[in-house]
Amino acid sequence: MIIVKLNGGLGNQMFQYAAGRRLAYVLGAKLKFDISCFSQNVLRNYALGVFNIQECFAKPHEVSQLTIQRQGAIEKIISKMSGVPPKTLSSWIKEEYFHFNPNVLNLSDDVYLDGYWQSEKYFKDVAETIRRDFTIKIPQAGRNKELAALIKSCESVSLHIRRGDYISNPHTKQYHGICDLSYYYLCIEQVGKKVERPHFILFSDDPEWVRENLKVQYPMVLVDHNTTEYAYEDLRLISQCKHHIIANSTFSWWGAWLNSDTDKMVFAPRRWFGTKEQNDADLIPENWMRI
Repeated sequence: MIIVKLNGGLGNQMFQYAAGRRLAYVLGAKLKFDISCFSQNVLRNYALGVFNIQECFAKPHEVSQLTIQRQGAIEKIISKMSGVPPKTLSSWIKEEYFHFNPNVLNLSDDVYLDGYWQSEKYFKDVAETIRRDFTIKIPQAGRNKELAALIKSCESVSLHIRRGDYISNPHTKQYHGICDLSYYYLCIEQVGKKVERPHFILFSDDPEWVRENLKVQYPMVLVDHNTTEYAYEDLRLISQCKHHIIANSTFSWWGAWLNSDTDKMVFAPRRWFGTKEQNDADLIPENWMRI
């Protein structure tokens, strides 16, 4: 049994699932999710239920089996009185650092994965399985279906601008940073040199800001009808575009990655974080272009 701890937003949960799914796949093991952290997080919810994934939730005692050393009655009393927490087990695999750790690929069965695992190297060898799992159960309809037809009919280029808490939360802003307009204009310039008659499909959690500030000389459509509850619809539309300009966001990372076309171009920010604390060398696939 492989248990993966899920937390964060949709993109983070997709990375966590993908790492656990790959390990379970190669070991022939059962994959289960620990979603207990969402009961204490008012900002985030479990978000993978829309996908055609192997969905199975771990029970509390199953999580404990792989994380906390069992204690007898006396040990529990001593631990409680001393304030010393129970010892953790070696099967509790905590992410040691942000960049790729190849040792994770060689783990044995019966482990608990606790981390973000933000590199395709954790699941690249089962890429088609992951892409199949991340197809959406619900067919496209209405405006989303219309946009999908447009995307298919032209040289569509998704462009994602992430603002939200990257702007409103000072700590998040400092840690993550934000892709400014100069980054997007450089990417658009590169697309214009490589793609004949590009048609930009814009996505953002702040569409009004995009409407007022981003000026594109090419045909464009701003997708602003899908609410947060239906963010997966934007994700699917991004994945259907032929090329991509992503933000420093796991959401648009996945939208671009789910496009399986080997001829796609993906432009990504050279710096993913606002600080230099994290090594993001393994986050961006080798054939994507960093600007």
